[in-house]
Amino acid sequence: MSNISSNLKYLRKKKGLTQQQFADTIGIKRSLVGAYEEDRAEPKYDLLKKIAEYYDFSIDEFINEQIDDKWKPKLKAQGSNLRILSISVDKDDNENIELVPVKASAGYLNGFSDPEYIRELPKFHLPLPSLKQGTFRAFEITGDSMLPIQPGSIIIGEYLDNWNDVKTGETYVVISKNEGVVYKRAGNRFKENKELKLISDNKVYDPYSIAPDDILEIWKAKAYFTSSLPDPTPEPTIETLTSMMSQMQKSLSQLNKN
Repeated sequence: MSNISSNLKYLRKKKGLTQQQFADTIGIKRSLVGAYEEDRAEPKYDLLKKIAEYYDFSIDEFINEQIDDKWKPKLKAQGSNLRILSISVDKDDNENIELVPVKASAGYLNGFSDPEYIRELPKFHLPLPSLKQGTFRAFEITGDSMLPIQPGSIIIGEYLDNWNDVKTGETYVVISKNEGVVYKRAGNRFKENKELKLISDNKVYDPYSIAPDDILEIWKAKAYFTSSLPDPTPEPTIETLTSMMSQMQKSLSQLNKN
């Protein structure tokens, strides 16, 4: 059972707002505020998101936490209060997914918190159950560090509001000041004041770590699509053979050390 009604009433009163003042601020009818606070109705997702943004909470906190004088908010990673969530819907009122193509990735480092920049990004919608709840963004990736996912593939990520939810071994799109937009596997859980280790699936590339204050955003990978269809009988290439030789050399070097 959600805590929407009690949380909404508590937060409104804490701000010293009447139901009419709150309704005017959010852009709804006063009667709806009463219905929500009396648990006779529940806000739709887009309105829940708007209310959560207004109070600077995540939707998960607003729905599932009992917010009162004793409640303490979860630790949020740096920059999480600068989020600009999806700001458009399709004709059926489904939230759109913004696409950050390679050519726009450099500008994204400066524009990720600018609503005008986000508004200009290409948008699309996918009717998948796994993409129903949450805020999603798509990123075009480059390079072969995450083979077999090919360069030019589109990774759809769900915005991670709490970086402490990063899990070892799972894949993320990490936006950082120095590395830009990268798609990697987490080598450790996120901890405040501790570097986050990023691992490539292509073993030719060495793992590396980035400091928490270098990170701007983290998006948990939920799906991907690509225009590169797999070859059922792939022939070995010079690049593949070089990669295999490099990996063998690393393995032999490690064995010698041991």
